[in-house]
Amino acid sequence: MTPLEAFQLLDLRVGRISRAEPNEKAKKPSYKLWVDLGQLGTRQSSAQLTELYSPQALVGRQVICAVNLGERNIAGFASQVLVLGLPDEAGRVVLLGPEREVPLGGQVY
Repeated sequence: MTPLEAFQLLDLRVGRISRAEPNEKAKKPSYKLWVDLGQLGTRQSSAQLTELYSPQALVGRQVICAVNLGERNIAGFASQVLVLGLPDEAGRVVLLGPEREVPLGGQVY
């Protein structure tokens, strides 16, 4: 398999966080997120974003998600997509998102 073929296996889409609340059952501080992916519907995600983001700051934000990795149960919450981020200099997660508004569900390529 070529590197390009491997990349094409991953389905990355843009979504908008429509709801965010603390996951009180999680061992590490995290949020329950509901992400609107347009025609793909709303999917849930569990994310450790509490150091830089409040629930109110997350709602309405466009993010990049991996949508085809399967579902995981995180502290009693079905996490259906992986919201992507990267660490800052202190190791805190910074979300990845488009530089301007784009249609929900759009595929990253």
